[in-house]
Amino acid sequence: MCACDGYAHFMLKEICEQPEAFRQTLQGRIEEGKVIFKELNWTKELVGQWNKIYIVACGTAYHSGLIGKPMLEEFLGIPVMVEIASEFQCRDPLVDKKTLAVFVSQSGETSDTLGALRVAKNKGATILSIINAEGSTIAREADYNIYLGAGPEIAVASTKAYTTMQIMQYLLSIYLAQVKGTIPAQKSEDILTALMQLPEKAQQIIDRKEAYTAIPEIKNAEDVFFVGRLMDYFIALEGALKLKETSYIHAEGWGAGEIKHGTLAIVTEETPVIAIAIQKIIYEKTLNLVKELVAKGIFVLAVVEEDDTEMEKWASKVFYIPQIENIVSPVLAVIPLQLMAYYTAVARGNNVDQPRNLTKAVIGE
Repeated sequence: MCACDGYAHFMLKEICEQPEAFRQTLQGRIEEGKVIFKELNWTKELVGQWNKIYIVACGTAYHSGLIGKPMLEEFLGIPVMVEIASEFQCRDPLVDKKTLAVFVSQSGETSDTLGALRVAKNKGATILSIINAEGSTIAREADYNIYLGAGPEIAVASTKAYTTMQIMQYLLSIYLAQVKGTIPAQKSEDILTALMQLPEKAQQIIDRKEAYTAIPEIKNAEDVFFVGRLMDYFIALEGALKLKETSYIHAEGWGAGEIKHGTLAIVTEETPVIAIAIQKIIYEKTLNLVKELVAKGIFVLAVVEEDDTEMEKWASKVFYIPQIENIVSPVLAVIPLQLMAYYTAVARGNNVDQPRNLTKAVIGE
């Protein structure tokens, strides 16, 4: 038992802290049905001059940027690129004075993200950071900063920082669209109402955390594939990252439609597949893939909403999340995958908080 307020590991403590972290991230950000960023106070003229947005980050923070991309494109009507910081800084990106460049980092000290920020700044882009650590190097060099307020995150495998980064992507997307005047009022209201429901609904998942104790088919596997479409695919990527960095099981996230283009050749009865099937507009397509995999004798674990009665007819095991406005569901859908990764790593006897070969910057928190 570590000194983690009664929790066996910091990772479990930080997973369980997510409802309160959500409250802190949302506090003071929503007033009278509007998103408020007093630290930005941007004008319509400023936002209107940007003809593209880059979101740049590493690892888990990069996955949070993927959540922001479709919303920003839909709400603002401009292209949004999400790039890995280590790649961004090694090329000549199409960044100029009409670019908003958003850099996401838990610590604000991530060296690759800082290097990418300097590239964008030298090209004249407006620099916005989304970080958890006040006074960090990235905070000092950015033009504007938004702080997550999630509190210190000690475990190397990010949990509460990731989900609060997701929440900030929603808030930022709506804020920019409000300023620009390009989001329907009902759309904004529906999302903001759902965001305020997140702490309670996340707590419902965490209260059932024992349900995620080590699953033999996952714990004993050498390879695990995560699949999903649209935002479910982005959660598949994060779920695979959590499992590989804590349990040391080879795990990959794939677009559910892409798995047939090569990957299916290495999926056998010894290869579990975890399907995220939350997004309603593509649910049937993901369900059809699950049916195909099950017909091949493959163990399939699915993450679905609690009203889903169809998936349990096919999947070997099903994890449920509470119902919520569909666009916000990724914040909840990742929590079962965090818990599964944690309990799998514990069952395999790994150092959960400090996985081999990995380090984490927590400077300034």
